[in-house]
Amino acid sequence: MLRLETIICTFSVLSFAARADFKARNCSEVREACIGKGFSFAHVPLQEIPGDHLRVCPQGNTCCTQEMEDRFGQQSKQDFENLLDEMSHVLRSTFVSRHKRFDEFFLELLENTERSLNEMFVRTYGKPYMQNSEVFENLFAELKRYYTGGNVNLEEMLNDFWSRLLERMFTLLNSQYVITEDYLECISKYTDQLKPFGDVPRKLKAQVTRAFIAARTFVQGLSVGREVAQRVSKVSSTPACMRALTKMLYCPFCQGMPAVKPCKNYCLNVMKGCLANQADLDPEWNQYIDAMLLVAQRLRDLSNIESVMESLMSRFQRPS
Repeated sequence: MLRLETIICTFSVLSFAARADFKARNCSEVREACIGKGFSFAHVPLQEIPGDHLRVCPQGNTCCTQEMEDRFGQQSKQDFENLLDEMSHVLRSTFVSRHKRFDEFFLELLENTERSLNEMFVRTYGKPYMQNSEVFENLFAELKRYYTGGNVNLEEMLNDFWSRLLERMFTLLNSQYVITEDYLECISKYTDQLKPFGDVPRKLKAQVTRAFIAARTFVQGLSVGREVAQRVSKVSSTPACMRALTKMLYCPFCQGMPAVKPCKNYCLNVMKGCLANQADLDPEWNQYIDAMLLVAQRLRDLSNIESVMESLMSRFQRPS
């Protein structure tokens, strides 16, 4: 947060010239400075006038009318909000682009795996597979639904997949018999003891669960970061903040010194007051960043998602 305050201070003071003529008692420099910044006032005093009408800036002799001070207050608010939005734009853009790239990568990977698996099964098993392909179609549909935020219990879903696959394969391999639903249900109950697929279900469930939990957590975390950055960039400026900004940025105009720059410490103090609510987010934001780094590390520890998908393919390349 301190870095943000420093950057905003730097941008703020760049709009002022490098020197100020503290001896000037007329308002010609103020008039020129106002024109240079795009202000179109109905009247700018030629010489200093009494400042009893001012409500924010010092009420001594001044180059500002009430209209000018009011407009300076409005401009202070706009300057502050524009600078904050500009400073947070890079962060928001980073979250948006990273979310888009990862989401596209993962969904494309999932679709390519399903397509390759389907083509391989058609070549290997032909018509028997095509008559039962919905078992695998449902598997990938549920995996996609989980990744995109659906209410899916991965462990239960994968257990159901192996149970349905066992039922289909048992029926195909024993087509000469009439297999009842009760018999199939009985077989499913003893799947763990019979282990018809060997150790494949356990290993694959562990790999797929780790990969998909990490992937969903990561992509959802990117969405949260983008949303937080978007909301924090929209600061609701308090009246006290606006008064402090006006005093710092534009009251020198009213004092006939439009080129004077606020010192760094003064600027930082004003920014700390205006960004007090955002500063309170620092601990939570740091925890969020640490959590995202941990999830990213887990994704790397998986050697990458592609290895999990390749494992899924290899487990089904030969009948068990």
